[in-house]
Amino acid sequence: MRGTVPPETQDPVAPGGVIVVCVGNDLVADDAVGYEVFRRLADSPPPPGVTLHYAAVGGIALLDYLTGKEKAMIVVDAVQFGAPTGTIHRLGWDELPDFGAGAISAHFIGLKETIDIGRLLYPERLPSTVMLVGIEGRRFDQTRDAMSPEVAAAIEPAVACIEDYLHTLQQGI
Repeated sequence: MRGTVPPETQDPVAPGGVIVVCVGNDLVADDAVGYEVFRRLADSPPPPGVTLHYAAVGGIALLDYLTGKEKAMIVVDAVQFGAPTGTIHRLGWDELPDFGAGAISAHFIGLKETIDIGRLLYPERLPSTVMLVGIEGRRFDQTRDAMSPEVAAAIEPAVACIEDYLHTLQQGI
């Protein structure tokens, strides 16, 4: 399931624009954090040149959102990097953990692998800047009402982090 900001509330991506893709299953505890961040960002129209998308499934499907016109891509998702629950990670593509060959399966391809594949197959579509805003989760096997309190508390600060980063990026566009 994909969701986007209605066309009447978003500007088309201009060359040098920014795409924000919030990933997560809105029915699963901490995995719903991407959906919640999307909802809050969608409450007001994105800045000019910014498009906002919700993707229930990440991985290689993230490449479908890219047109080749974007300067930067921000991916928002729940992560498990071993930090305390609710920790907000802001990492560039080159800073993403590499979990080795065993990290890729038929069911999941992580952001780092997705960007690597995209750079090989579609180098003209990949933006020069790829950023992950990840919220450390721990409950991925329970229903939505079991979201960790630490993850729920990290939603607003993550939104503020994204808005600050968008402002910084807009200064350079």
